[in-house]
Amino acid sequence: MYHALTYATILEMQAMMTFDPQDILNAGNTMKEAQATCQKFRKKSTVADSINNLVHRQSLEHFTEEEIHAEICYAECLLQRAALTFLQDENMVSFIKGGIKVRNSYQTYRELDSLIQSPHYVKGENHLHFEGGVKLGVGAFNLTLSMFPARILRLLEFVGFSGNKEHGLLQLQEGASSYSFRSVLCTMLLLCYHTFMTFVLGTGKGNVEEAERLLNPYLARYPKGAIFLFFAGRIETLKGNIDAAVNRYEECCEAQQYWKQFHHMCYWELMWCFTYKRQWKMAFFYADLLSKENTWSKATYIYMKAAYLSMFGPDDCSPFGDSEVELFRIVPSLKLKIAGKSLPTEKFAIRKARRYLSSNPIPLPVPPLEMMYIWNGYAVIGKCPNLTEGMLGTLIEAEEALARSSATELLADDQCVIKLLKGLCFKHLGKISEAEDHFNYIYLNEKKIKYDHYLIPNALLELAILYLDQDRREEAIKLLERAKQNYKNYSMETRTHFRIQAALHQARSAPENGTRSGASAVS
Repeated sequence: MYHALTYATILEMQAMMTFDPQDILNAGNTMKEAQATCQKFRKKSTVADSINNLVHRQSLEHFTEEEIHAEICYAECLLQRAALTFLQDENMVSFIKGGIKVRNSYQTYRELDSLIQSPHYVKGENHLHFEGGVKLGVGAFNLTLSMFPARILRLLEFVGFSGNKEHGLLQLQEGASSYSFRSVLCTMLLLCYHTFMTFVLGTGKGNVEEAERLLNPYLARYPKGAIFLFFAGRIETLKGNIDAAVNRYEECCEAQQYWKQFHHMCYWELMWCFTYKRQWKMAFFYADLLSKENTWSKATYIYMKAAYLSMFGPDDCSPFGDSEVELFRIVPSLKLKIAGKSLPTEKFAIRKARRYLSSNPIPLPVPPLEMMYIWNGYAVIGKCPNLTEGMLGTLIEAEEALARSSATELLADDQCVIKLLKGLCFKHLGKISEAEDHFNYIYLNEKKIKYDHYLIPNALLELAILYLDQDRREEAIKLLERAKQNYKNYSMETRTHFRIQAALHQARSAPENGTRSGASAVS
């Protein structure tokens, strides 16, 4: 069972990184075979048992150790097959099938968790691996569900799902600190949460110290492990040590050559590292590499290439003779759908690039710095005053250039983009009054904005986070509720709602005492 599940999981990881249809098909078939293998070891039920289970909840207390391991492996197979189903097909039937798999997996994890809590639970020889699997599943479900915006969460709760962030983190921490087969997976999920999810979908206040503590034992034991070097680079990025981060990502690329997708993950991070440093040519170089080698979102990569070209000075030559206008114009034609949906970042890039389709296009003022906000990059440079001051200087120059140019129908949009980004720089430099004025400017001028309607709820969100930092909780909650309730159908709406949900959770929670988890399983 475990050999089949592990092999299928590795193939699924490859499929998730490549988005190649053949890789997705191979992973799906292998995971289906792994599920069939697990099925052979599950407790056999008669027709009478099945009818009885409909009336009374199935009791897991009389299962053998092998049978409960089969249940946990089967639940993992269901969950991973659901993910592949969402990727593989775009029709409604596939989504329903995937949803049923997720719900069945969720219910299995809940029942297995109840078994562990039961006084009748008897620990077998390999109970640590079973319990580690339960903690992984229960922790992942709780943590993920707790992050959803309230409107989505209400719908999920209606069909039987529920999530508690603290319980999810605790389960994963316990799983990471145990010496089980799945301890490394619990650690990886926690690292993803602390270094990516809390920054991209949260308020930018991830627990970097906890991530570092989780990673260090693995990095000491596997100093050339590509995935551990990648997370080490991400941690350095979030600490504001951009040069150290660049070195880590370069080490990660050198560590292995088999999975080029790890290189692409590093290229993406390196692109942003050089954006933070305002080294536009190097940032362009990595965007160009991604556009040629990776298939995740050609539209986003080409948009970023054009965005960096727009930041070149008059004396800088365009690499390979690329034209920013021509690059912007081809972005809409590169639209891609994954799981039946267009990528939010891609839709954002396409909307911004449309202004270049006219014969006399109005240039975007600071396109890479605007996309940097979408990925919450200002929370990164906020750790480095010199980087923040440099970025503020670039924004002031763009604002002055906008003031000198002829007024257009998009002037208010462009002014408000710059105001939002300047406000973030002022906040991180401790200039609270200036930051507040800039965020309020956007809200007060919302009726003048023609297309970039995402700016208003995001300005309210950033002002609310500013108030939270000053412990002005009631004012922050009012702003967050206004941002959540009063605006819809704007760019990156779901991501903004994730961030609003995270800010509301912070505003309504008591100050945390900074509890620490147990030691990592790797010594």
